[in-house]
Amino acid sequence: MAVAAVAAAFVLVQLLLVVPGQGQGLGWDETVYVSQVNPHAPAAFFSAPRARGVTLLVAPVATWTDSTTVLRIYLALASGIALYLALRVWRRLQPPGVLALAGLLFGGLWVTLFYGSQAMPNLWVALAALAAAGCFLRAARDPHDRAALLGLGGNVAAVTLLRPMDAVWLALPLLAVTPFARRGRWRALLGVLVAGLALGAAEWVVEAYVSFGGLAARLTRSSQIQDGLGWNIAIVDQIRSLGGRTLCRPCTGPLPEPPVWLWWVLTPVLAAVGVHAAVRARHPARALLPALCALAMAVPYLFFIGYAAARFLLPAYALIALPAAAGLHRIGAAVRPGLRPAVATLLGLGLAGHLTVQGIVLVHTVDNSRATHDQYALIAERLRGLGVRPPCLLTGEAAIPVAYYAGCHSADTGGNNGNMTPVGVLATAAREPVAVLFPADGRLPDYARTWRVVPLTGSGLEPGYRVVLAPGVLR
Repeated sequence: MAVAAVAAAFVLVQLLLVVPGQGQGLGWDETVYVSQVNPHAPAAFFSAPRARGVTLLVAPVATWTDSTTVLRIYLALASGIALYLALRVWRRLQPPGVLALAGLLFGGLWVTLFYGSQAMPNLWVALAALAAAGCFLRAARDPHDRAALLGLGGNVAAVTLLRPMDAVWLALPLLAVTPFARRGRWRALLGVLVAGLALGAAEWVVEAYVSFGGLAARLTRSSQIQDGLGWNIAIVDQIRSLGGRTLCRPCTGPLPEPPVWLWWVLTPVLAAVGVHAAVRARHPARALLPALCALAMAVPYLFFIGYAAARFLLPAYALIALPAAAGLHRIGAAVRPGLRPAVATLLGLGLAGHLTVQGIVLVHTVDNSRATHDQYALIAERLRGLGVRPPCLLTGEAAIPVAYYAGCHSADTGGNNGNMTPVGVLATAAREPVAVLFPADGRLPDYARTWRVVPLTGSGLEPGYRVVLAPGVLR
């Protein structure tokens, strides 16, 4: 019941603070995923690193309505159910109080609450990874637990379908401990892990050959889009992102105030306490495996990517919440009986303060997100007033999200989303409205130097954008 209450509270906070606060708009990446199945908008370019898992997730709603509110309510409810199910997997491995506390530690983070109703992959990777680790432990110790074995394969496949590279990092610690499974279970575990990875990656691999020139070419292009994967310590960048920055690229500026990121430092310490307690109780795997999986899934985002976003570490936060909750439980149980009420009060006040700070950051982030979404919608409205109506093509700065709102195709002649040549843009302009968005201080594309420049002005529009209209658009 306690875990169900935490999951219900997780949904309720989203419905009260996040879903209404986001307004009617979608974010940049969300428009890419949703546009693949939304009949009311042309599909945006699907770049090499992306995977189709989120598109499948939103398809039951996005295929029949373009209401952002309905989509967000659906995702909020689904994320709450998924949180409950992921924690329930562990019910034979951890006490109910530890599971509820783990759910509160993870579900109470602003980044978890913010992305619960977003059409983004990271939270779903986190919940599937948490469930996969629990299923692995259950299947390893009980040869008759076929549900756990199927759950392991299904959740690994889900992680792979959502973010293939995250699945590889999740699989590494699971594969490493497979030989230590009881009663010769390692063959079954190994087979299910490999099958889950293969099943989840099949679409991504096929698409690599169909659209990107092969698997090696897609991996190379994915690395280029992510600024080239290589040694880069991004720990401080991740701490900067905890202040509510949904993307920290480039990641500059001061660190947020200590109350915002203190939990980030304390959580590994609590997890270490939880692992120590599990070792002493002769059940080390219950805390050690999720801690190892958390570490593995954090490694690429802490040491190999040159930018940061708080959502990147959601899988690590979900997994480490279990040993951290066990550590808190151990601290409360270790004190003398006469001191337990005082210690419980102190820990409760600390947790309440932490959740309050997370709520403040959440509201701030939601407000900023809505402002950005509103700008996209206002620009699209202004473009329609200028004659840019479907069928149409939009290219340049922020073309992907604005095109979604305007009902246009989007294209780019270079950069991470390059999918059309200047010749293609000119050919399109001969048969339908074409517009180029660019910053006021930006450089016009060479092919559009003779086109008409129109400042984007109007109520609620921030200055700084202009649009270049192909001949024949204004009417």
